[in-house]
Amino acid sequence: MHKAGFVNIIGRPNAGKSTLMNALVGERVSIITSKAQTTRHRILGIVNGEDFQVVYSDTPGILKPQYKLHQGMMHFVNESLGDADLLLLVVDLRDPEPVEESVLRRLKKTEAKLLILLNKTDIADAARIEAATAHWKNEFPSSEIIPISALKGENVEKVFQRILALLPEHEAFYAKDALTDKPERFFMAEIIREKILLNYKKEIPYSVEVVVESFKEDEKIVRIRAEIYVARESQKAILIGHKGQALKEVGVESRKDMEKFLGKQVHLELFVKVSKDWRDDELRLKRFGYM
Repeated sequence: MHKAGFVNIIGRPNAGKSTLMNALVGERVSIITSKAQTTRHRILGIVNGEDFQVVYSDTPGILKPQYKLHQGMMHFVNESLGDADLLLLVVDLRDPEPVEESVLRRLKKTEAKLLILLNKTDIADAARIEAATAHWKNEFPSSEIIPISALKGENVEKVFQRILALLPEHEAFYAKDALTDKPERFFMAEIIREKILLNYKKEIPYSVEVVVESFKEDEKIVRIRAEIYVARESQKAILIGHKGQALKEVGVESRKDMEKFLGKQVHLELFVKVSKDWRDDELRLKRFGYM
């Protein structure tokens, strides 16, 4: 008997979805930072065993759209609510409103099985965990509730075992050696975007999109050319920094992670371009894969 299915991870920004995804997959598939809106695309992470295949899907955090970019991100969330065999709702125990009302309504109508994961037990006291458990048991009486710490690995193995138990019988959807559905150049762009999220403050990280324009692999070296798009000229100046020092730092940090990921030497070139208000530009968003 072989089991296989789609396990989609949903929740608000910074609930810990990407941390959980990486803990379950065992690889650094989704970028993780302390900033909200880190995940913008729907990213699959595939775990294979002799008699199972779990296809995890990390999704953007649920938010109220302010730009067409956000509308595209929420499209990925809506897809994940509709095509899951099993949904993992990740709840930040510190968040007073961890799920939008519209999402709650949809979850109550879904035919997918639901596990509610109360995350960040490492920084929440017993009373808060107990209150949250009672609340979610009232909202979803037939769903299982598991307190976890995705960061510390607490109860992650228990979640994995419950997933295996709830998966339907099915043949594998992907090749058994597959880790994800995304190409290498996608992860190179994500590495660069992560470094920007970590190195810049205020609106800069949220105004940036990274596109790998060229990815040329030789026997010993990978040559990558990436373009970083910002919405305004002033953002370009901040991103580059005095005498290009800030951008150079992003390049150095990105290259180190790329070399770990690819197992080869990397030559990285970064260029910053202005695409005015790209977050509301449908043509640009289509090119960037959001629409």
